[in-house]
Amino acid sequence: MAMTKPATRPANPRFSSGPCAKIPTFSLDKLADAPLGRSHRAAVGKSKLKAAIEETRDLLGIPADYKIGIVPASDTGAMEMAMWSMLGERKAEMVAWESFGSGWVTDVVKQLKIDAEVKTADYGEIVDFAEIDFNNDVVFTWNGTTSGVRVPNGDAIPADRDGLTLCDATSAAFAMDLPWDKLDVTTFSWQKVLGGEAAHGVLILSPRAVARLESYTPAWPLPKIFRLTKGGKLIDGIFTGATINTPSMLCVEDYLVALDWARSEGGLKGIIARAEANAQAVWDFCDAHDWIANLAVDPATRSNTSVCLKFTDDRIKDGAAFAKAIAKRLEAEGVALDVGAYRDAPAGLRIWCGGTVETADLQAMLPWLEWAFDAEIDAQA
Repeated sequence: MAMTKPATRPANPRFSSGPCAKIPTFSLDKLADAPLGRSHRAAVGKSKLKAAIEETRDLLGIPADYKIGIVPASDTGAMEMAMWSMLGERKAEMVAWESFGSGWVTDVVKQLKIDAEVKTADYGEIVDFAEIDFNNDVVFTWNGTTSGVRVPNGDAIPADRDGLTLCDATSAAFAMDLPWDKLDVTTFSWQKVLGGEAAHGVLILSPRAVARLESYTPAWPLPKIFRLTKGGKLIDGIFTGATINTPSMLCVEDYLVALDWARSEGGLKGIIARAEANAQAVWDFCDAHDWIANLAVDPATRSNTSVCLKFTDDRIKDGAAFAKAIAKRLEAEGVALDVGAYRDAPAGLRIWCGGTVETADLQAMLPWLEWAFDAEIDAQA
């Protein structure tokens, strides 16, 4: 027989890996200062956009000589803008261990047809960075959102590299301490760790990346939405608030509110600590139960945001069907929404543990996961 349903429910059952949970203090009235119906090129619009850029710099500790721009089409837009504008000057190394990294491989190898070496690892594992030639341009994800595996640190990236490093950090920024001196292009979407509204990306360029943009012209045509230079010079306005196309000022206001919340939680260290505490709650649960485990093989590379789990019980006859049934039970009870594994990932669950999630909600949800497991084991008997 299945165990009795737990008495406590999460106050917020939203554990989606994107769009992610809003900040705990969110309410619509916090967006009242958004300059709706105003041009983003008016003084008030430019001021809001510039504030978003500079507060991002301050919270993440981004060097003063790095450029930060708000661009369209979320993290995907930011990454594709960077790859299509900068790659091709030299050989590329494409590093992938999950679906989004594999997507960047497709862009470079099949669309741009750049000379590239492709290095991959299975879900749950990571490519050995000691085997990468950083004299080439290297494209990688810092945190595999669909695999729950992250780069532990930037130690393997040489300071005297000749190539550029292009890093998709969308589920890492604001949850992990990124080594800016090792990253030339960094992208993220604020709909991830800070739970902002979707469709906007952030593009961060080192001086080396700017030099590449101003000294190299790709062999292929660039659509207007990808163009970062004009007449061989960086379009600097993009990085001071003059966006390439019209942004949502409501979304910008929402991001500013989230940045204020992050500051109130102790800044970067505070929200990293929140994510670590959240992930630890899930890891401890896995350690205490022999039927579930972290997908990440090495604890040193386990993600503290998109925690991916696999079921290990021998009684499970169809892993994919079982995992989907668990996610369905949790959603039906209203205790965990959107926790199924990504469609291209191994069967299992993916629980978002970024800083906008409350540890108490995870602690209330996990007994329900045990209940759902027992109920589904009984159902298939």
